[in-house]
Amino acid sequence: MPGMEQRDFGTTGLRVSALGLGAGQIGDAALTEEHVGTLLNRAVDRGVTLIDTARGYGLSEERIGRHLAYRRHDFILSSKGGYGADGADDWTPQAIRLGIEQALTRLRCDWIDIFHLHSCPADTLRREDLLGALDDARTAGLIRVAAYSGENEALAWAAQSGRFGSLETSVNLADQWSRHQVLPAAHSAGLGVIAKRPIANAAWRFSERPVGEYAEPYWERLGILNLNAVREAAGLDWTQFALRFSAHAPGVHSAIVGTASSENLERNVRTVQEGPLPLDVLTHIEAAWRVHGADWGGEV
Repeated sequence: MPGMEQRDFGTTGLRVSALGLGAGQIGDAALTEEHVGTLLNRAVDRGVTLIDTARGYGLSEERIGRHLAYRRHDFILSSKGGYGADGADDWTPQAIRLGIEQALTRLRCDWIDIFHLHSCPADTLRREDLLGALDDARTAGLIRVAAYSGENEALAWAAQSGRFGSLETSVNLADQWSRHQVLPAAHSAGLGVIAKRPIANAAWRFSERPVGEYAEPYWERLGILNLNAVREAAGLDWTQFALRFSAHAPGVHSAIVGTASSENLERNVRTVQEGPLPLDVLTHIEAAWRVHGADWGGEV
């Protein structure tokens, strides 16, 4: 089997792996440092060269710094902020400046490759003082690419604004608004694209509607799309079916999957290395989306 595919990240000059590691789960204080260190290093060893974290992910940034600072040139680091900075109100230029500086201390490095404004609403995203603070951080070499992580109206604005080098957005079987409405324009503009939630919160884990769970809306959508027969005919389990769809969707450069399990990491690596879904399977998925999903918005 070939190694992990590495892709040009739009026209940013960066290269990222088709599978990225979402580092939210490693922020859990219940995990041991030995466990986290093994997982992070195994990911990089297996060619997973994009690691995505955020200020709000518990101990995630500190642990990436503790266990990977010695091999900082071996991976692309993505983080997020605009909030939670010590000594600054949220969504202010100071929150961006201090947030980046504080993140660099936690990460034990001198630069963040991709720094996102994290799911702020469209009116906040358009503020020139915040955009200027990102520009200043890039000019100072603290970040390499200014980015936006979010959905719908704000994401569409970010894609055409000329102020960002990359986007992070939901792309999965049950959440294809961005794939259809934004990614073509992002590709034309040379933006890098990170797909989050590629396995739709594994909504298929639940035999009955998971009321109140994060996966509930995706569970409902997957039931409407009715793709189970297509999946079974392809001989794939749900994770393989979903991850191959997202990681190889047109316009996506890396699909980030969060895990604290080395076994799941290895499974995800093997799955992405299998390549795109067969064309007939993709045709069935597209047909189901046109019938049922065309009016659904992003990130339910």
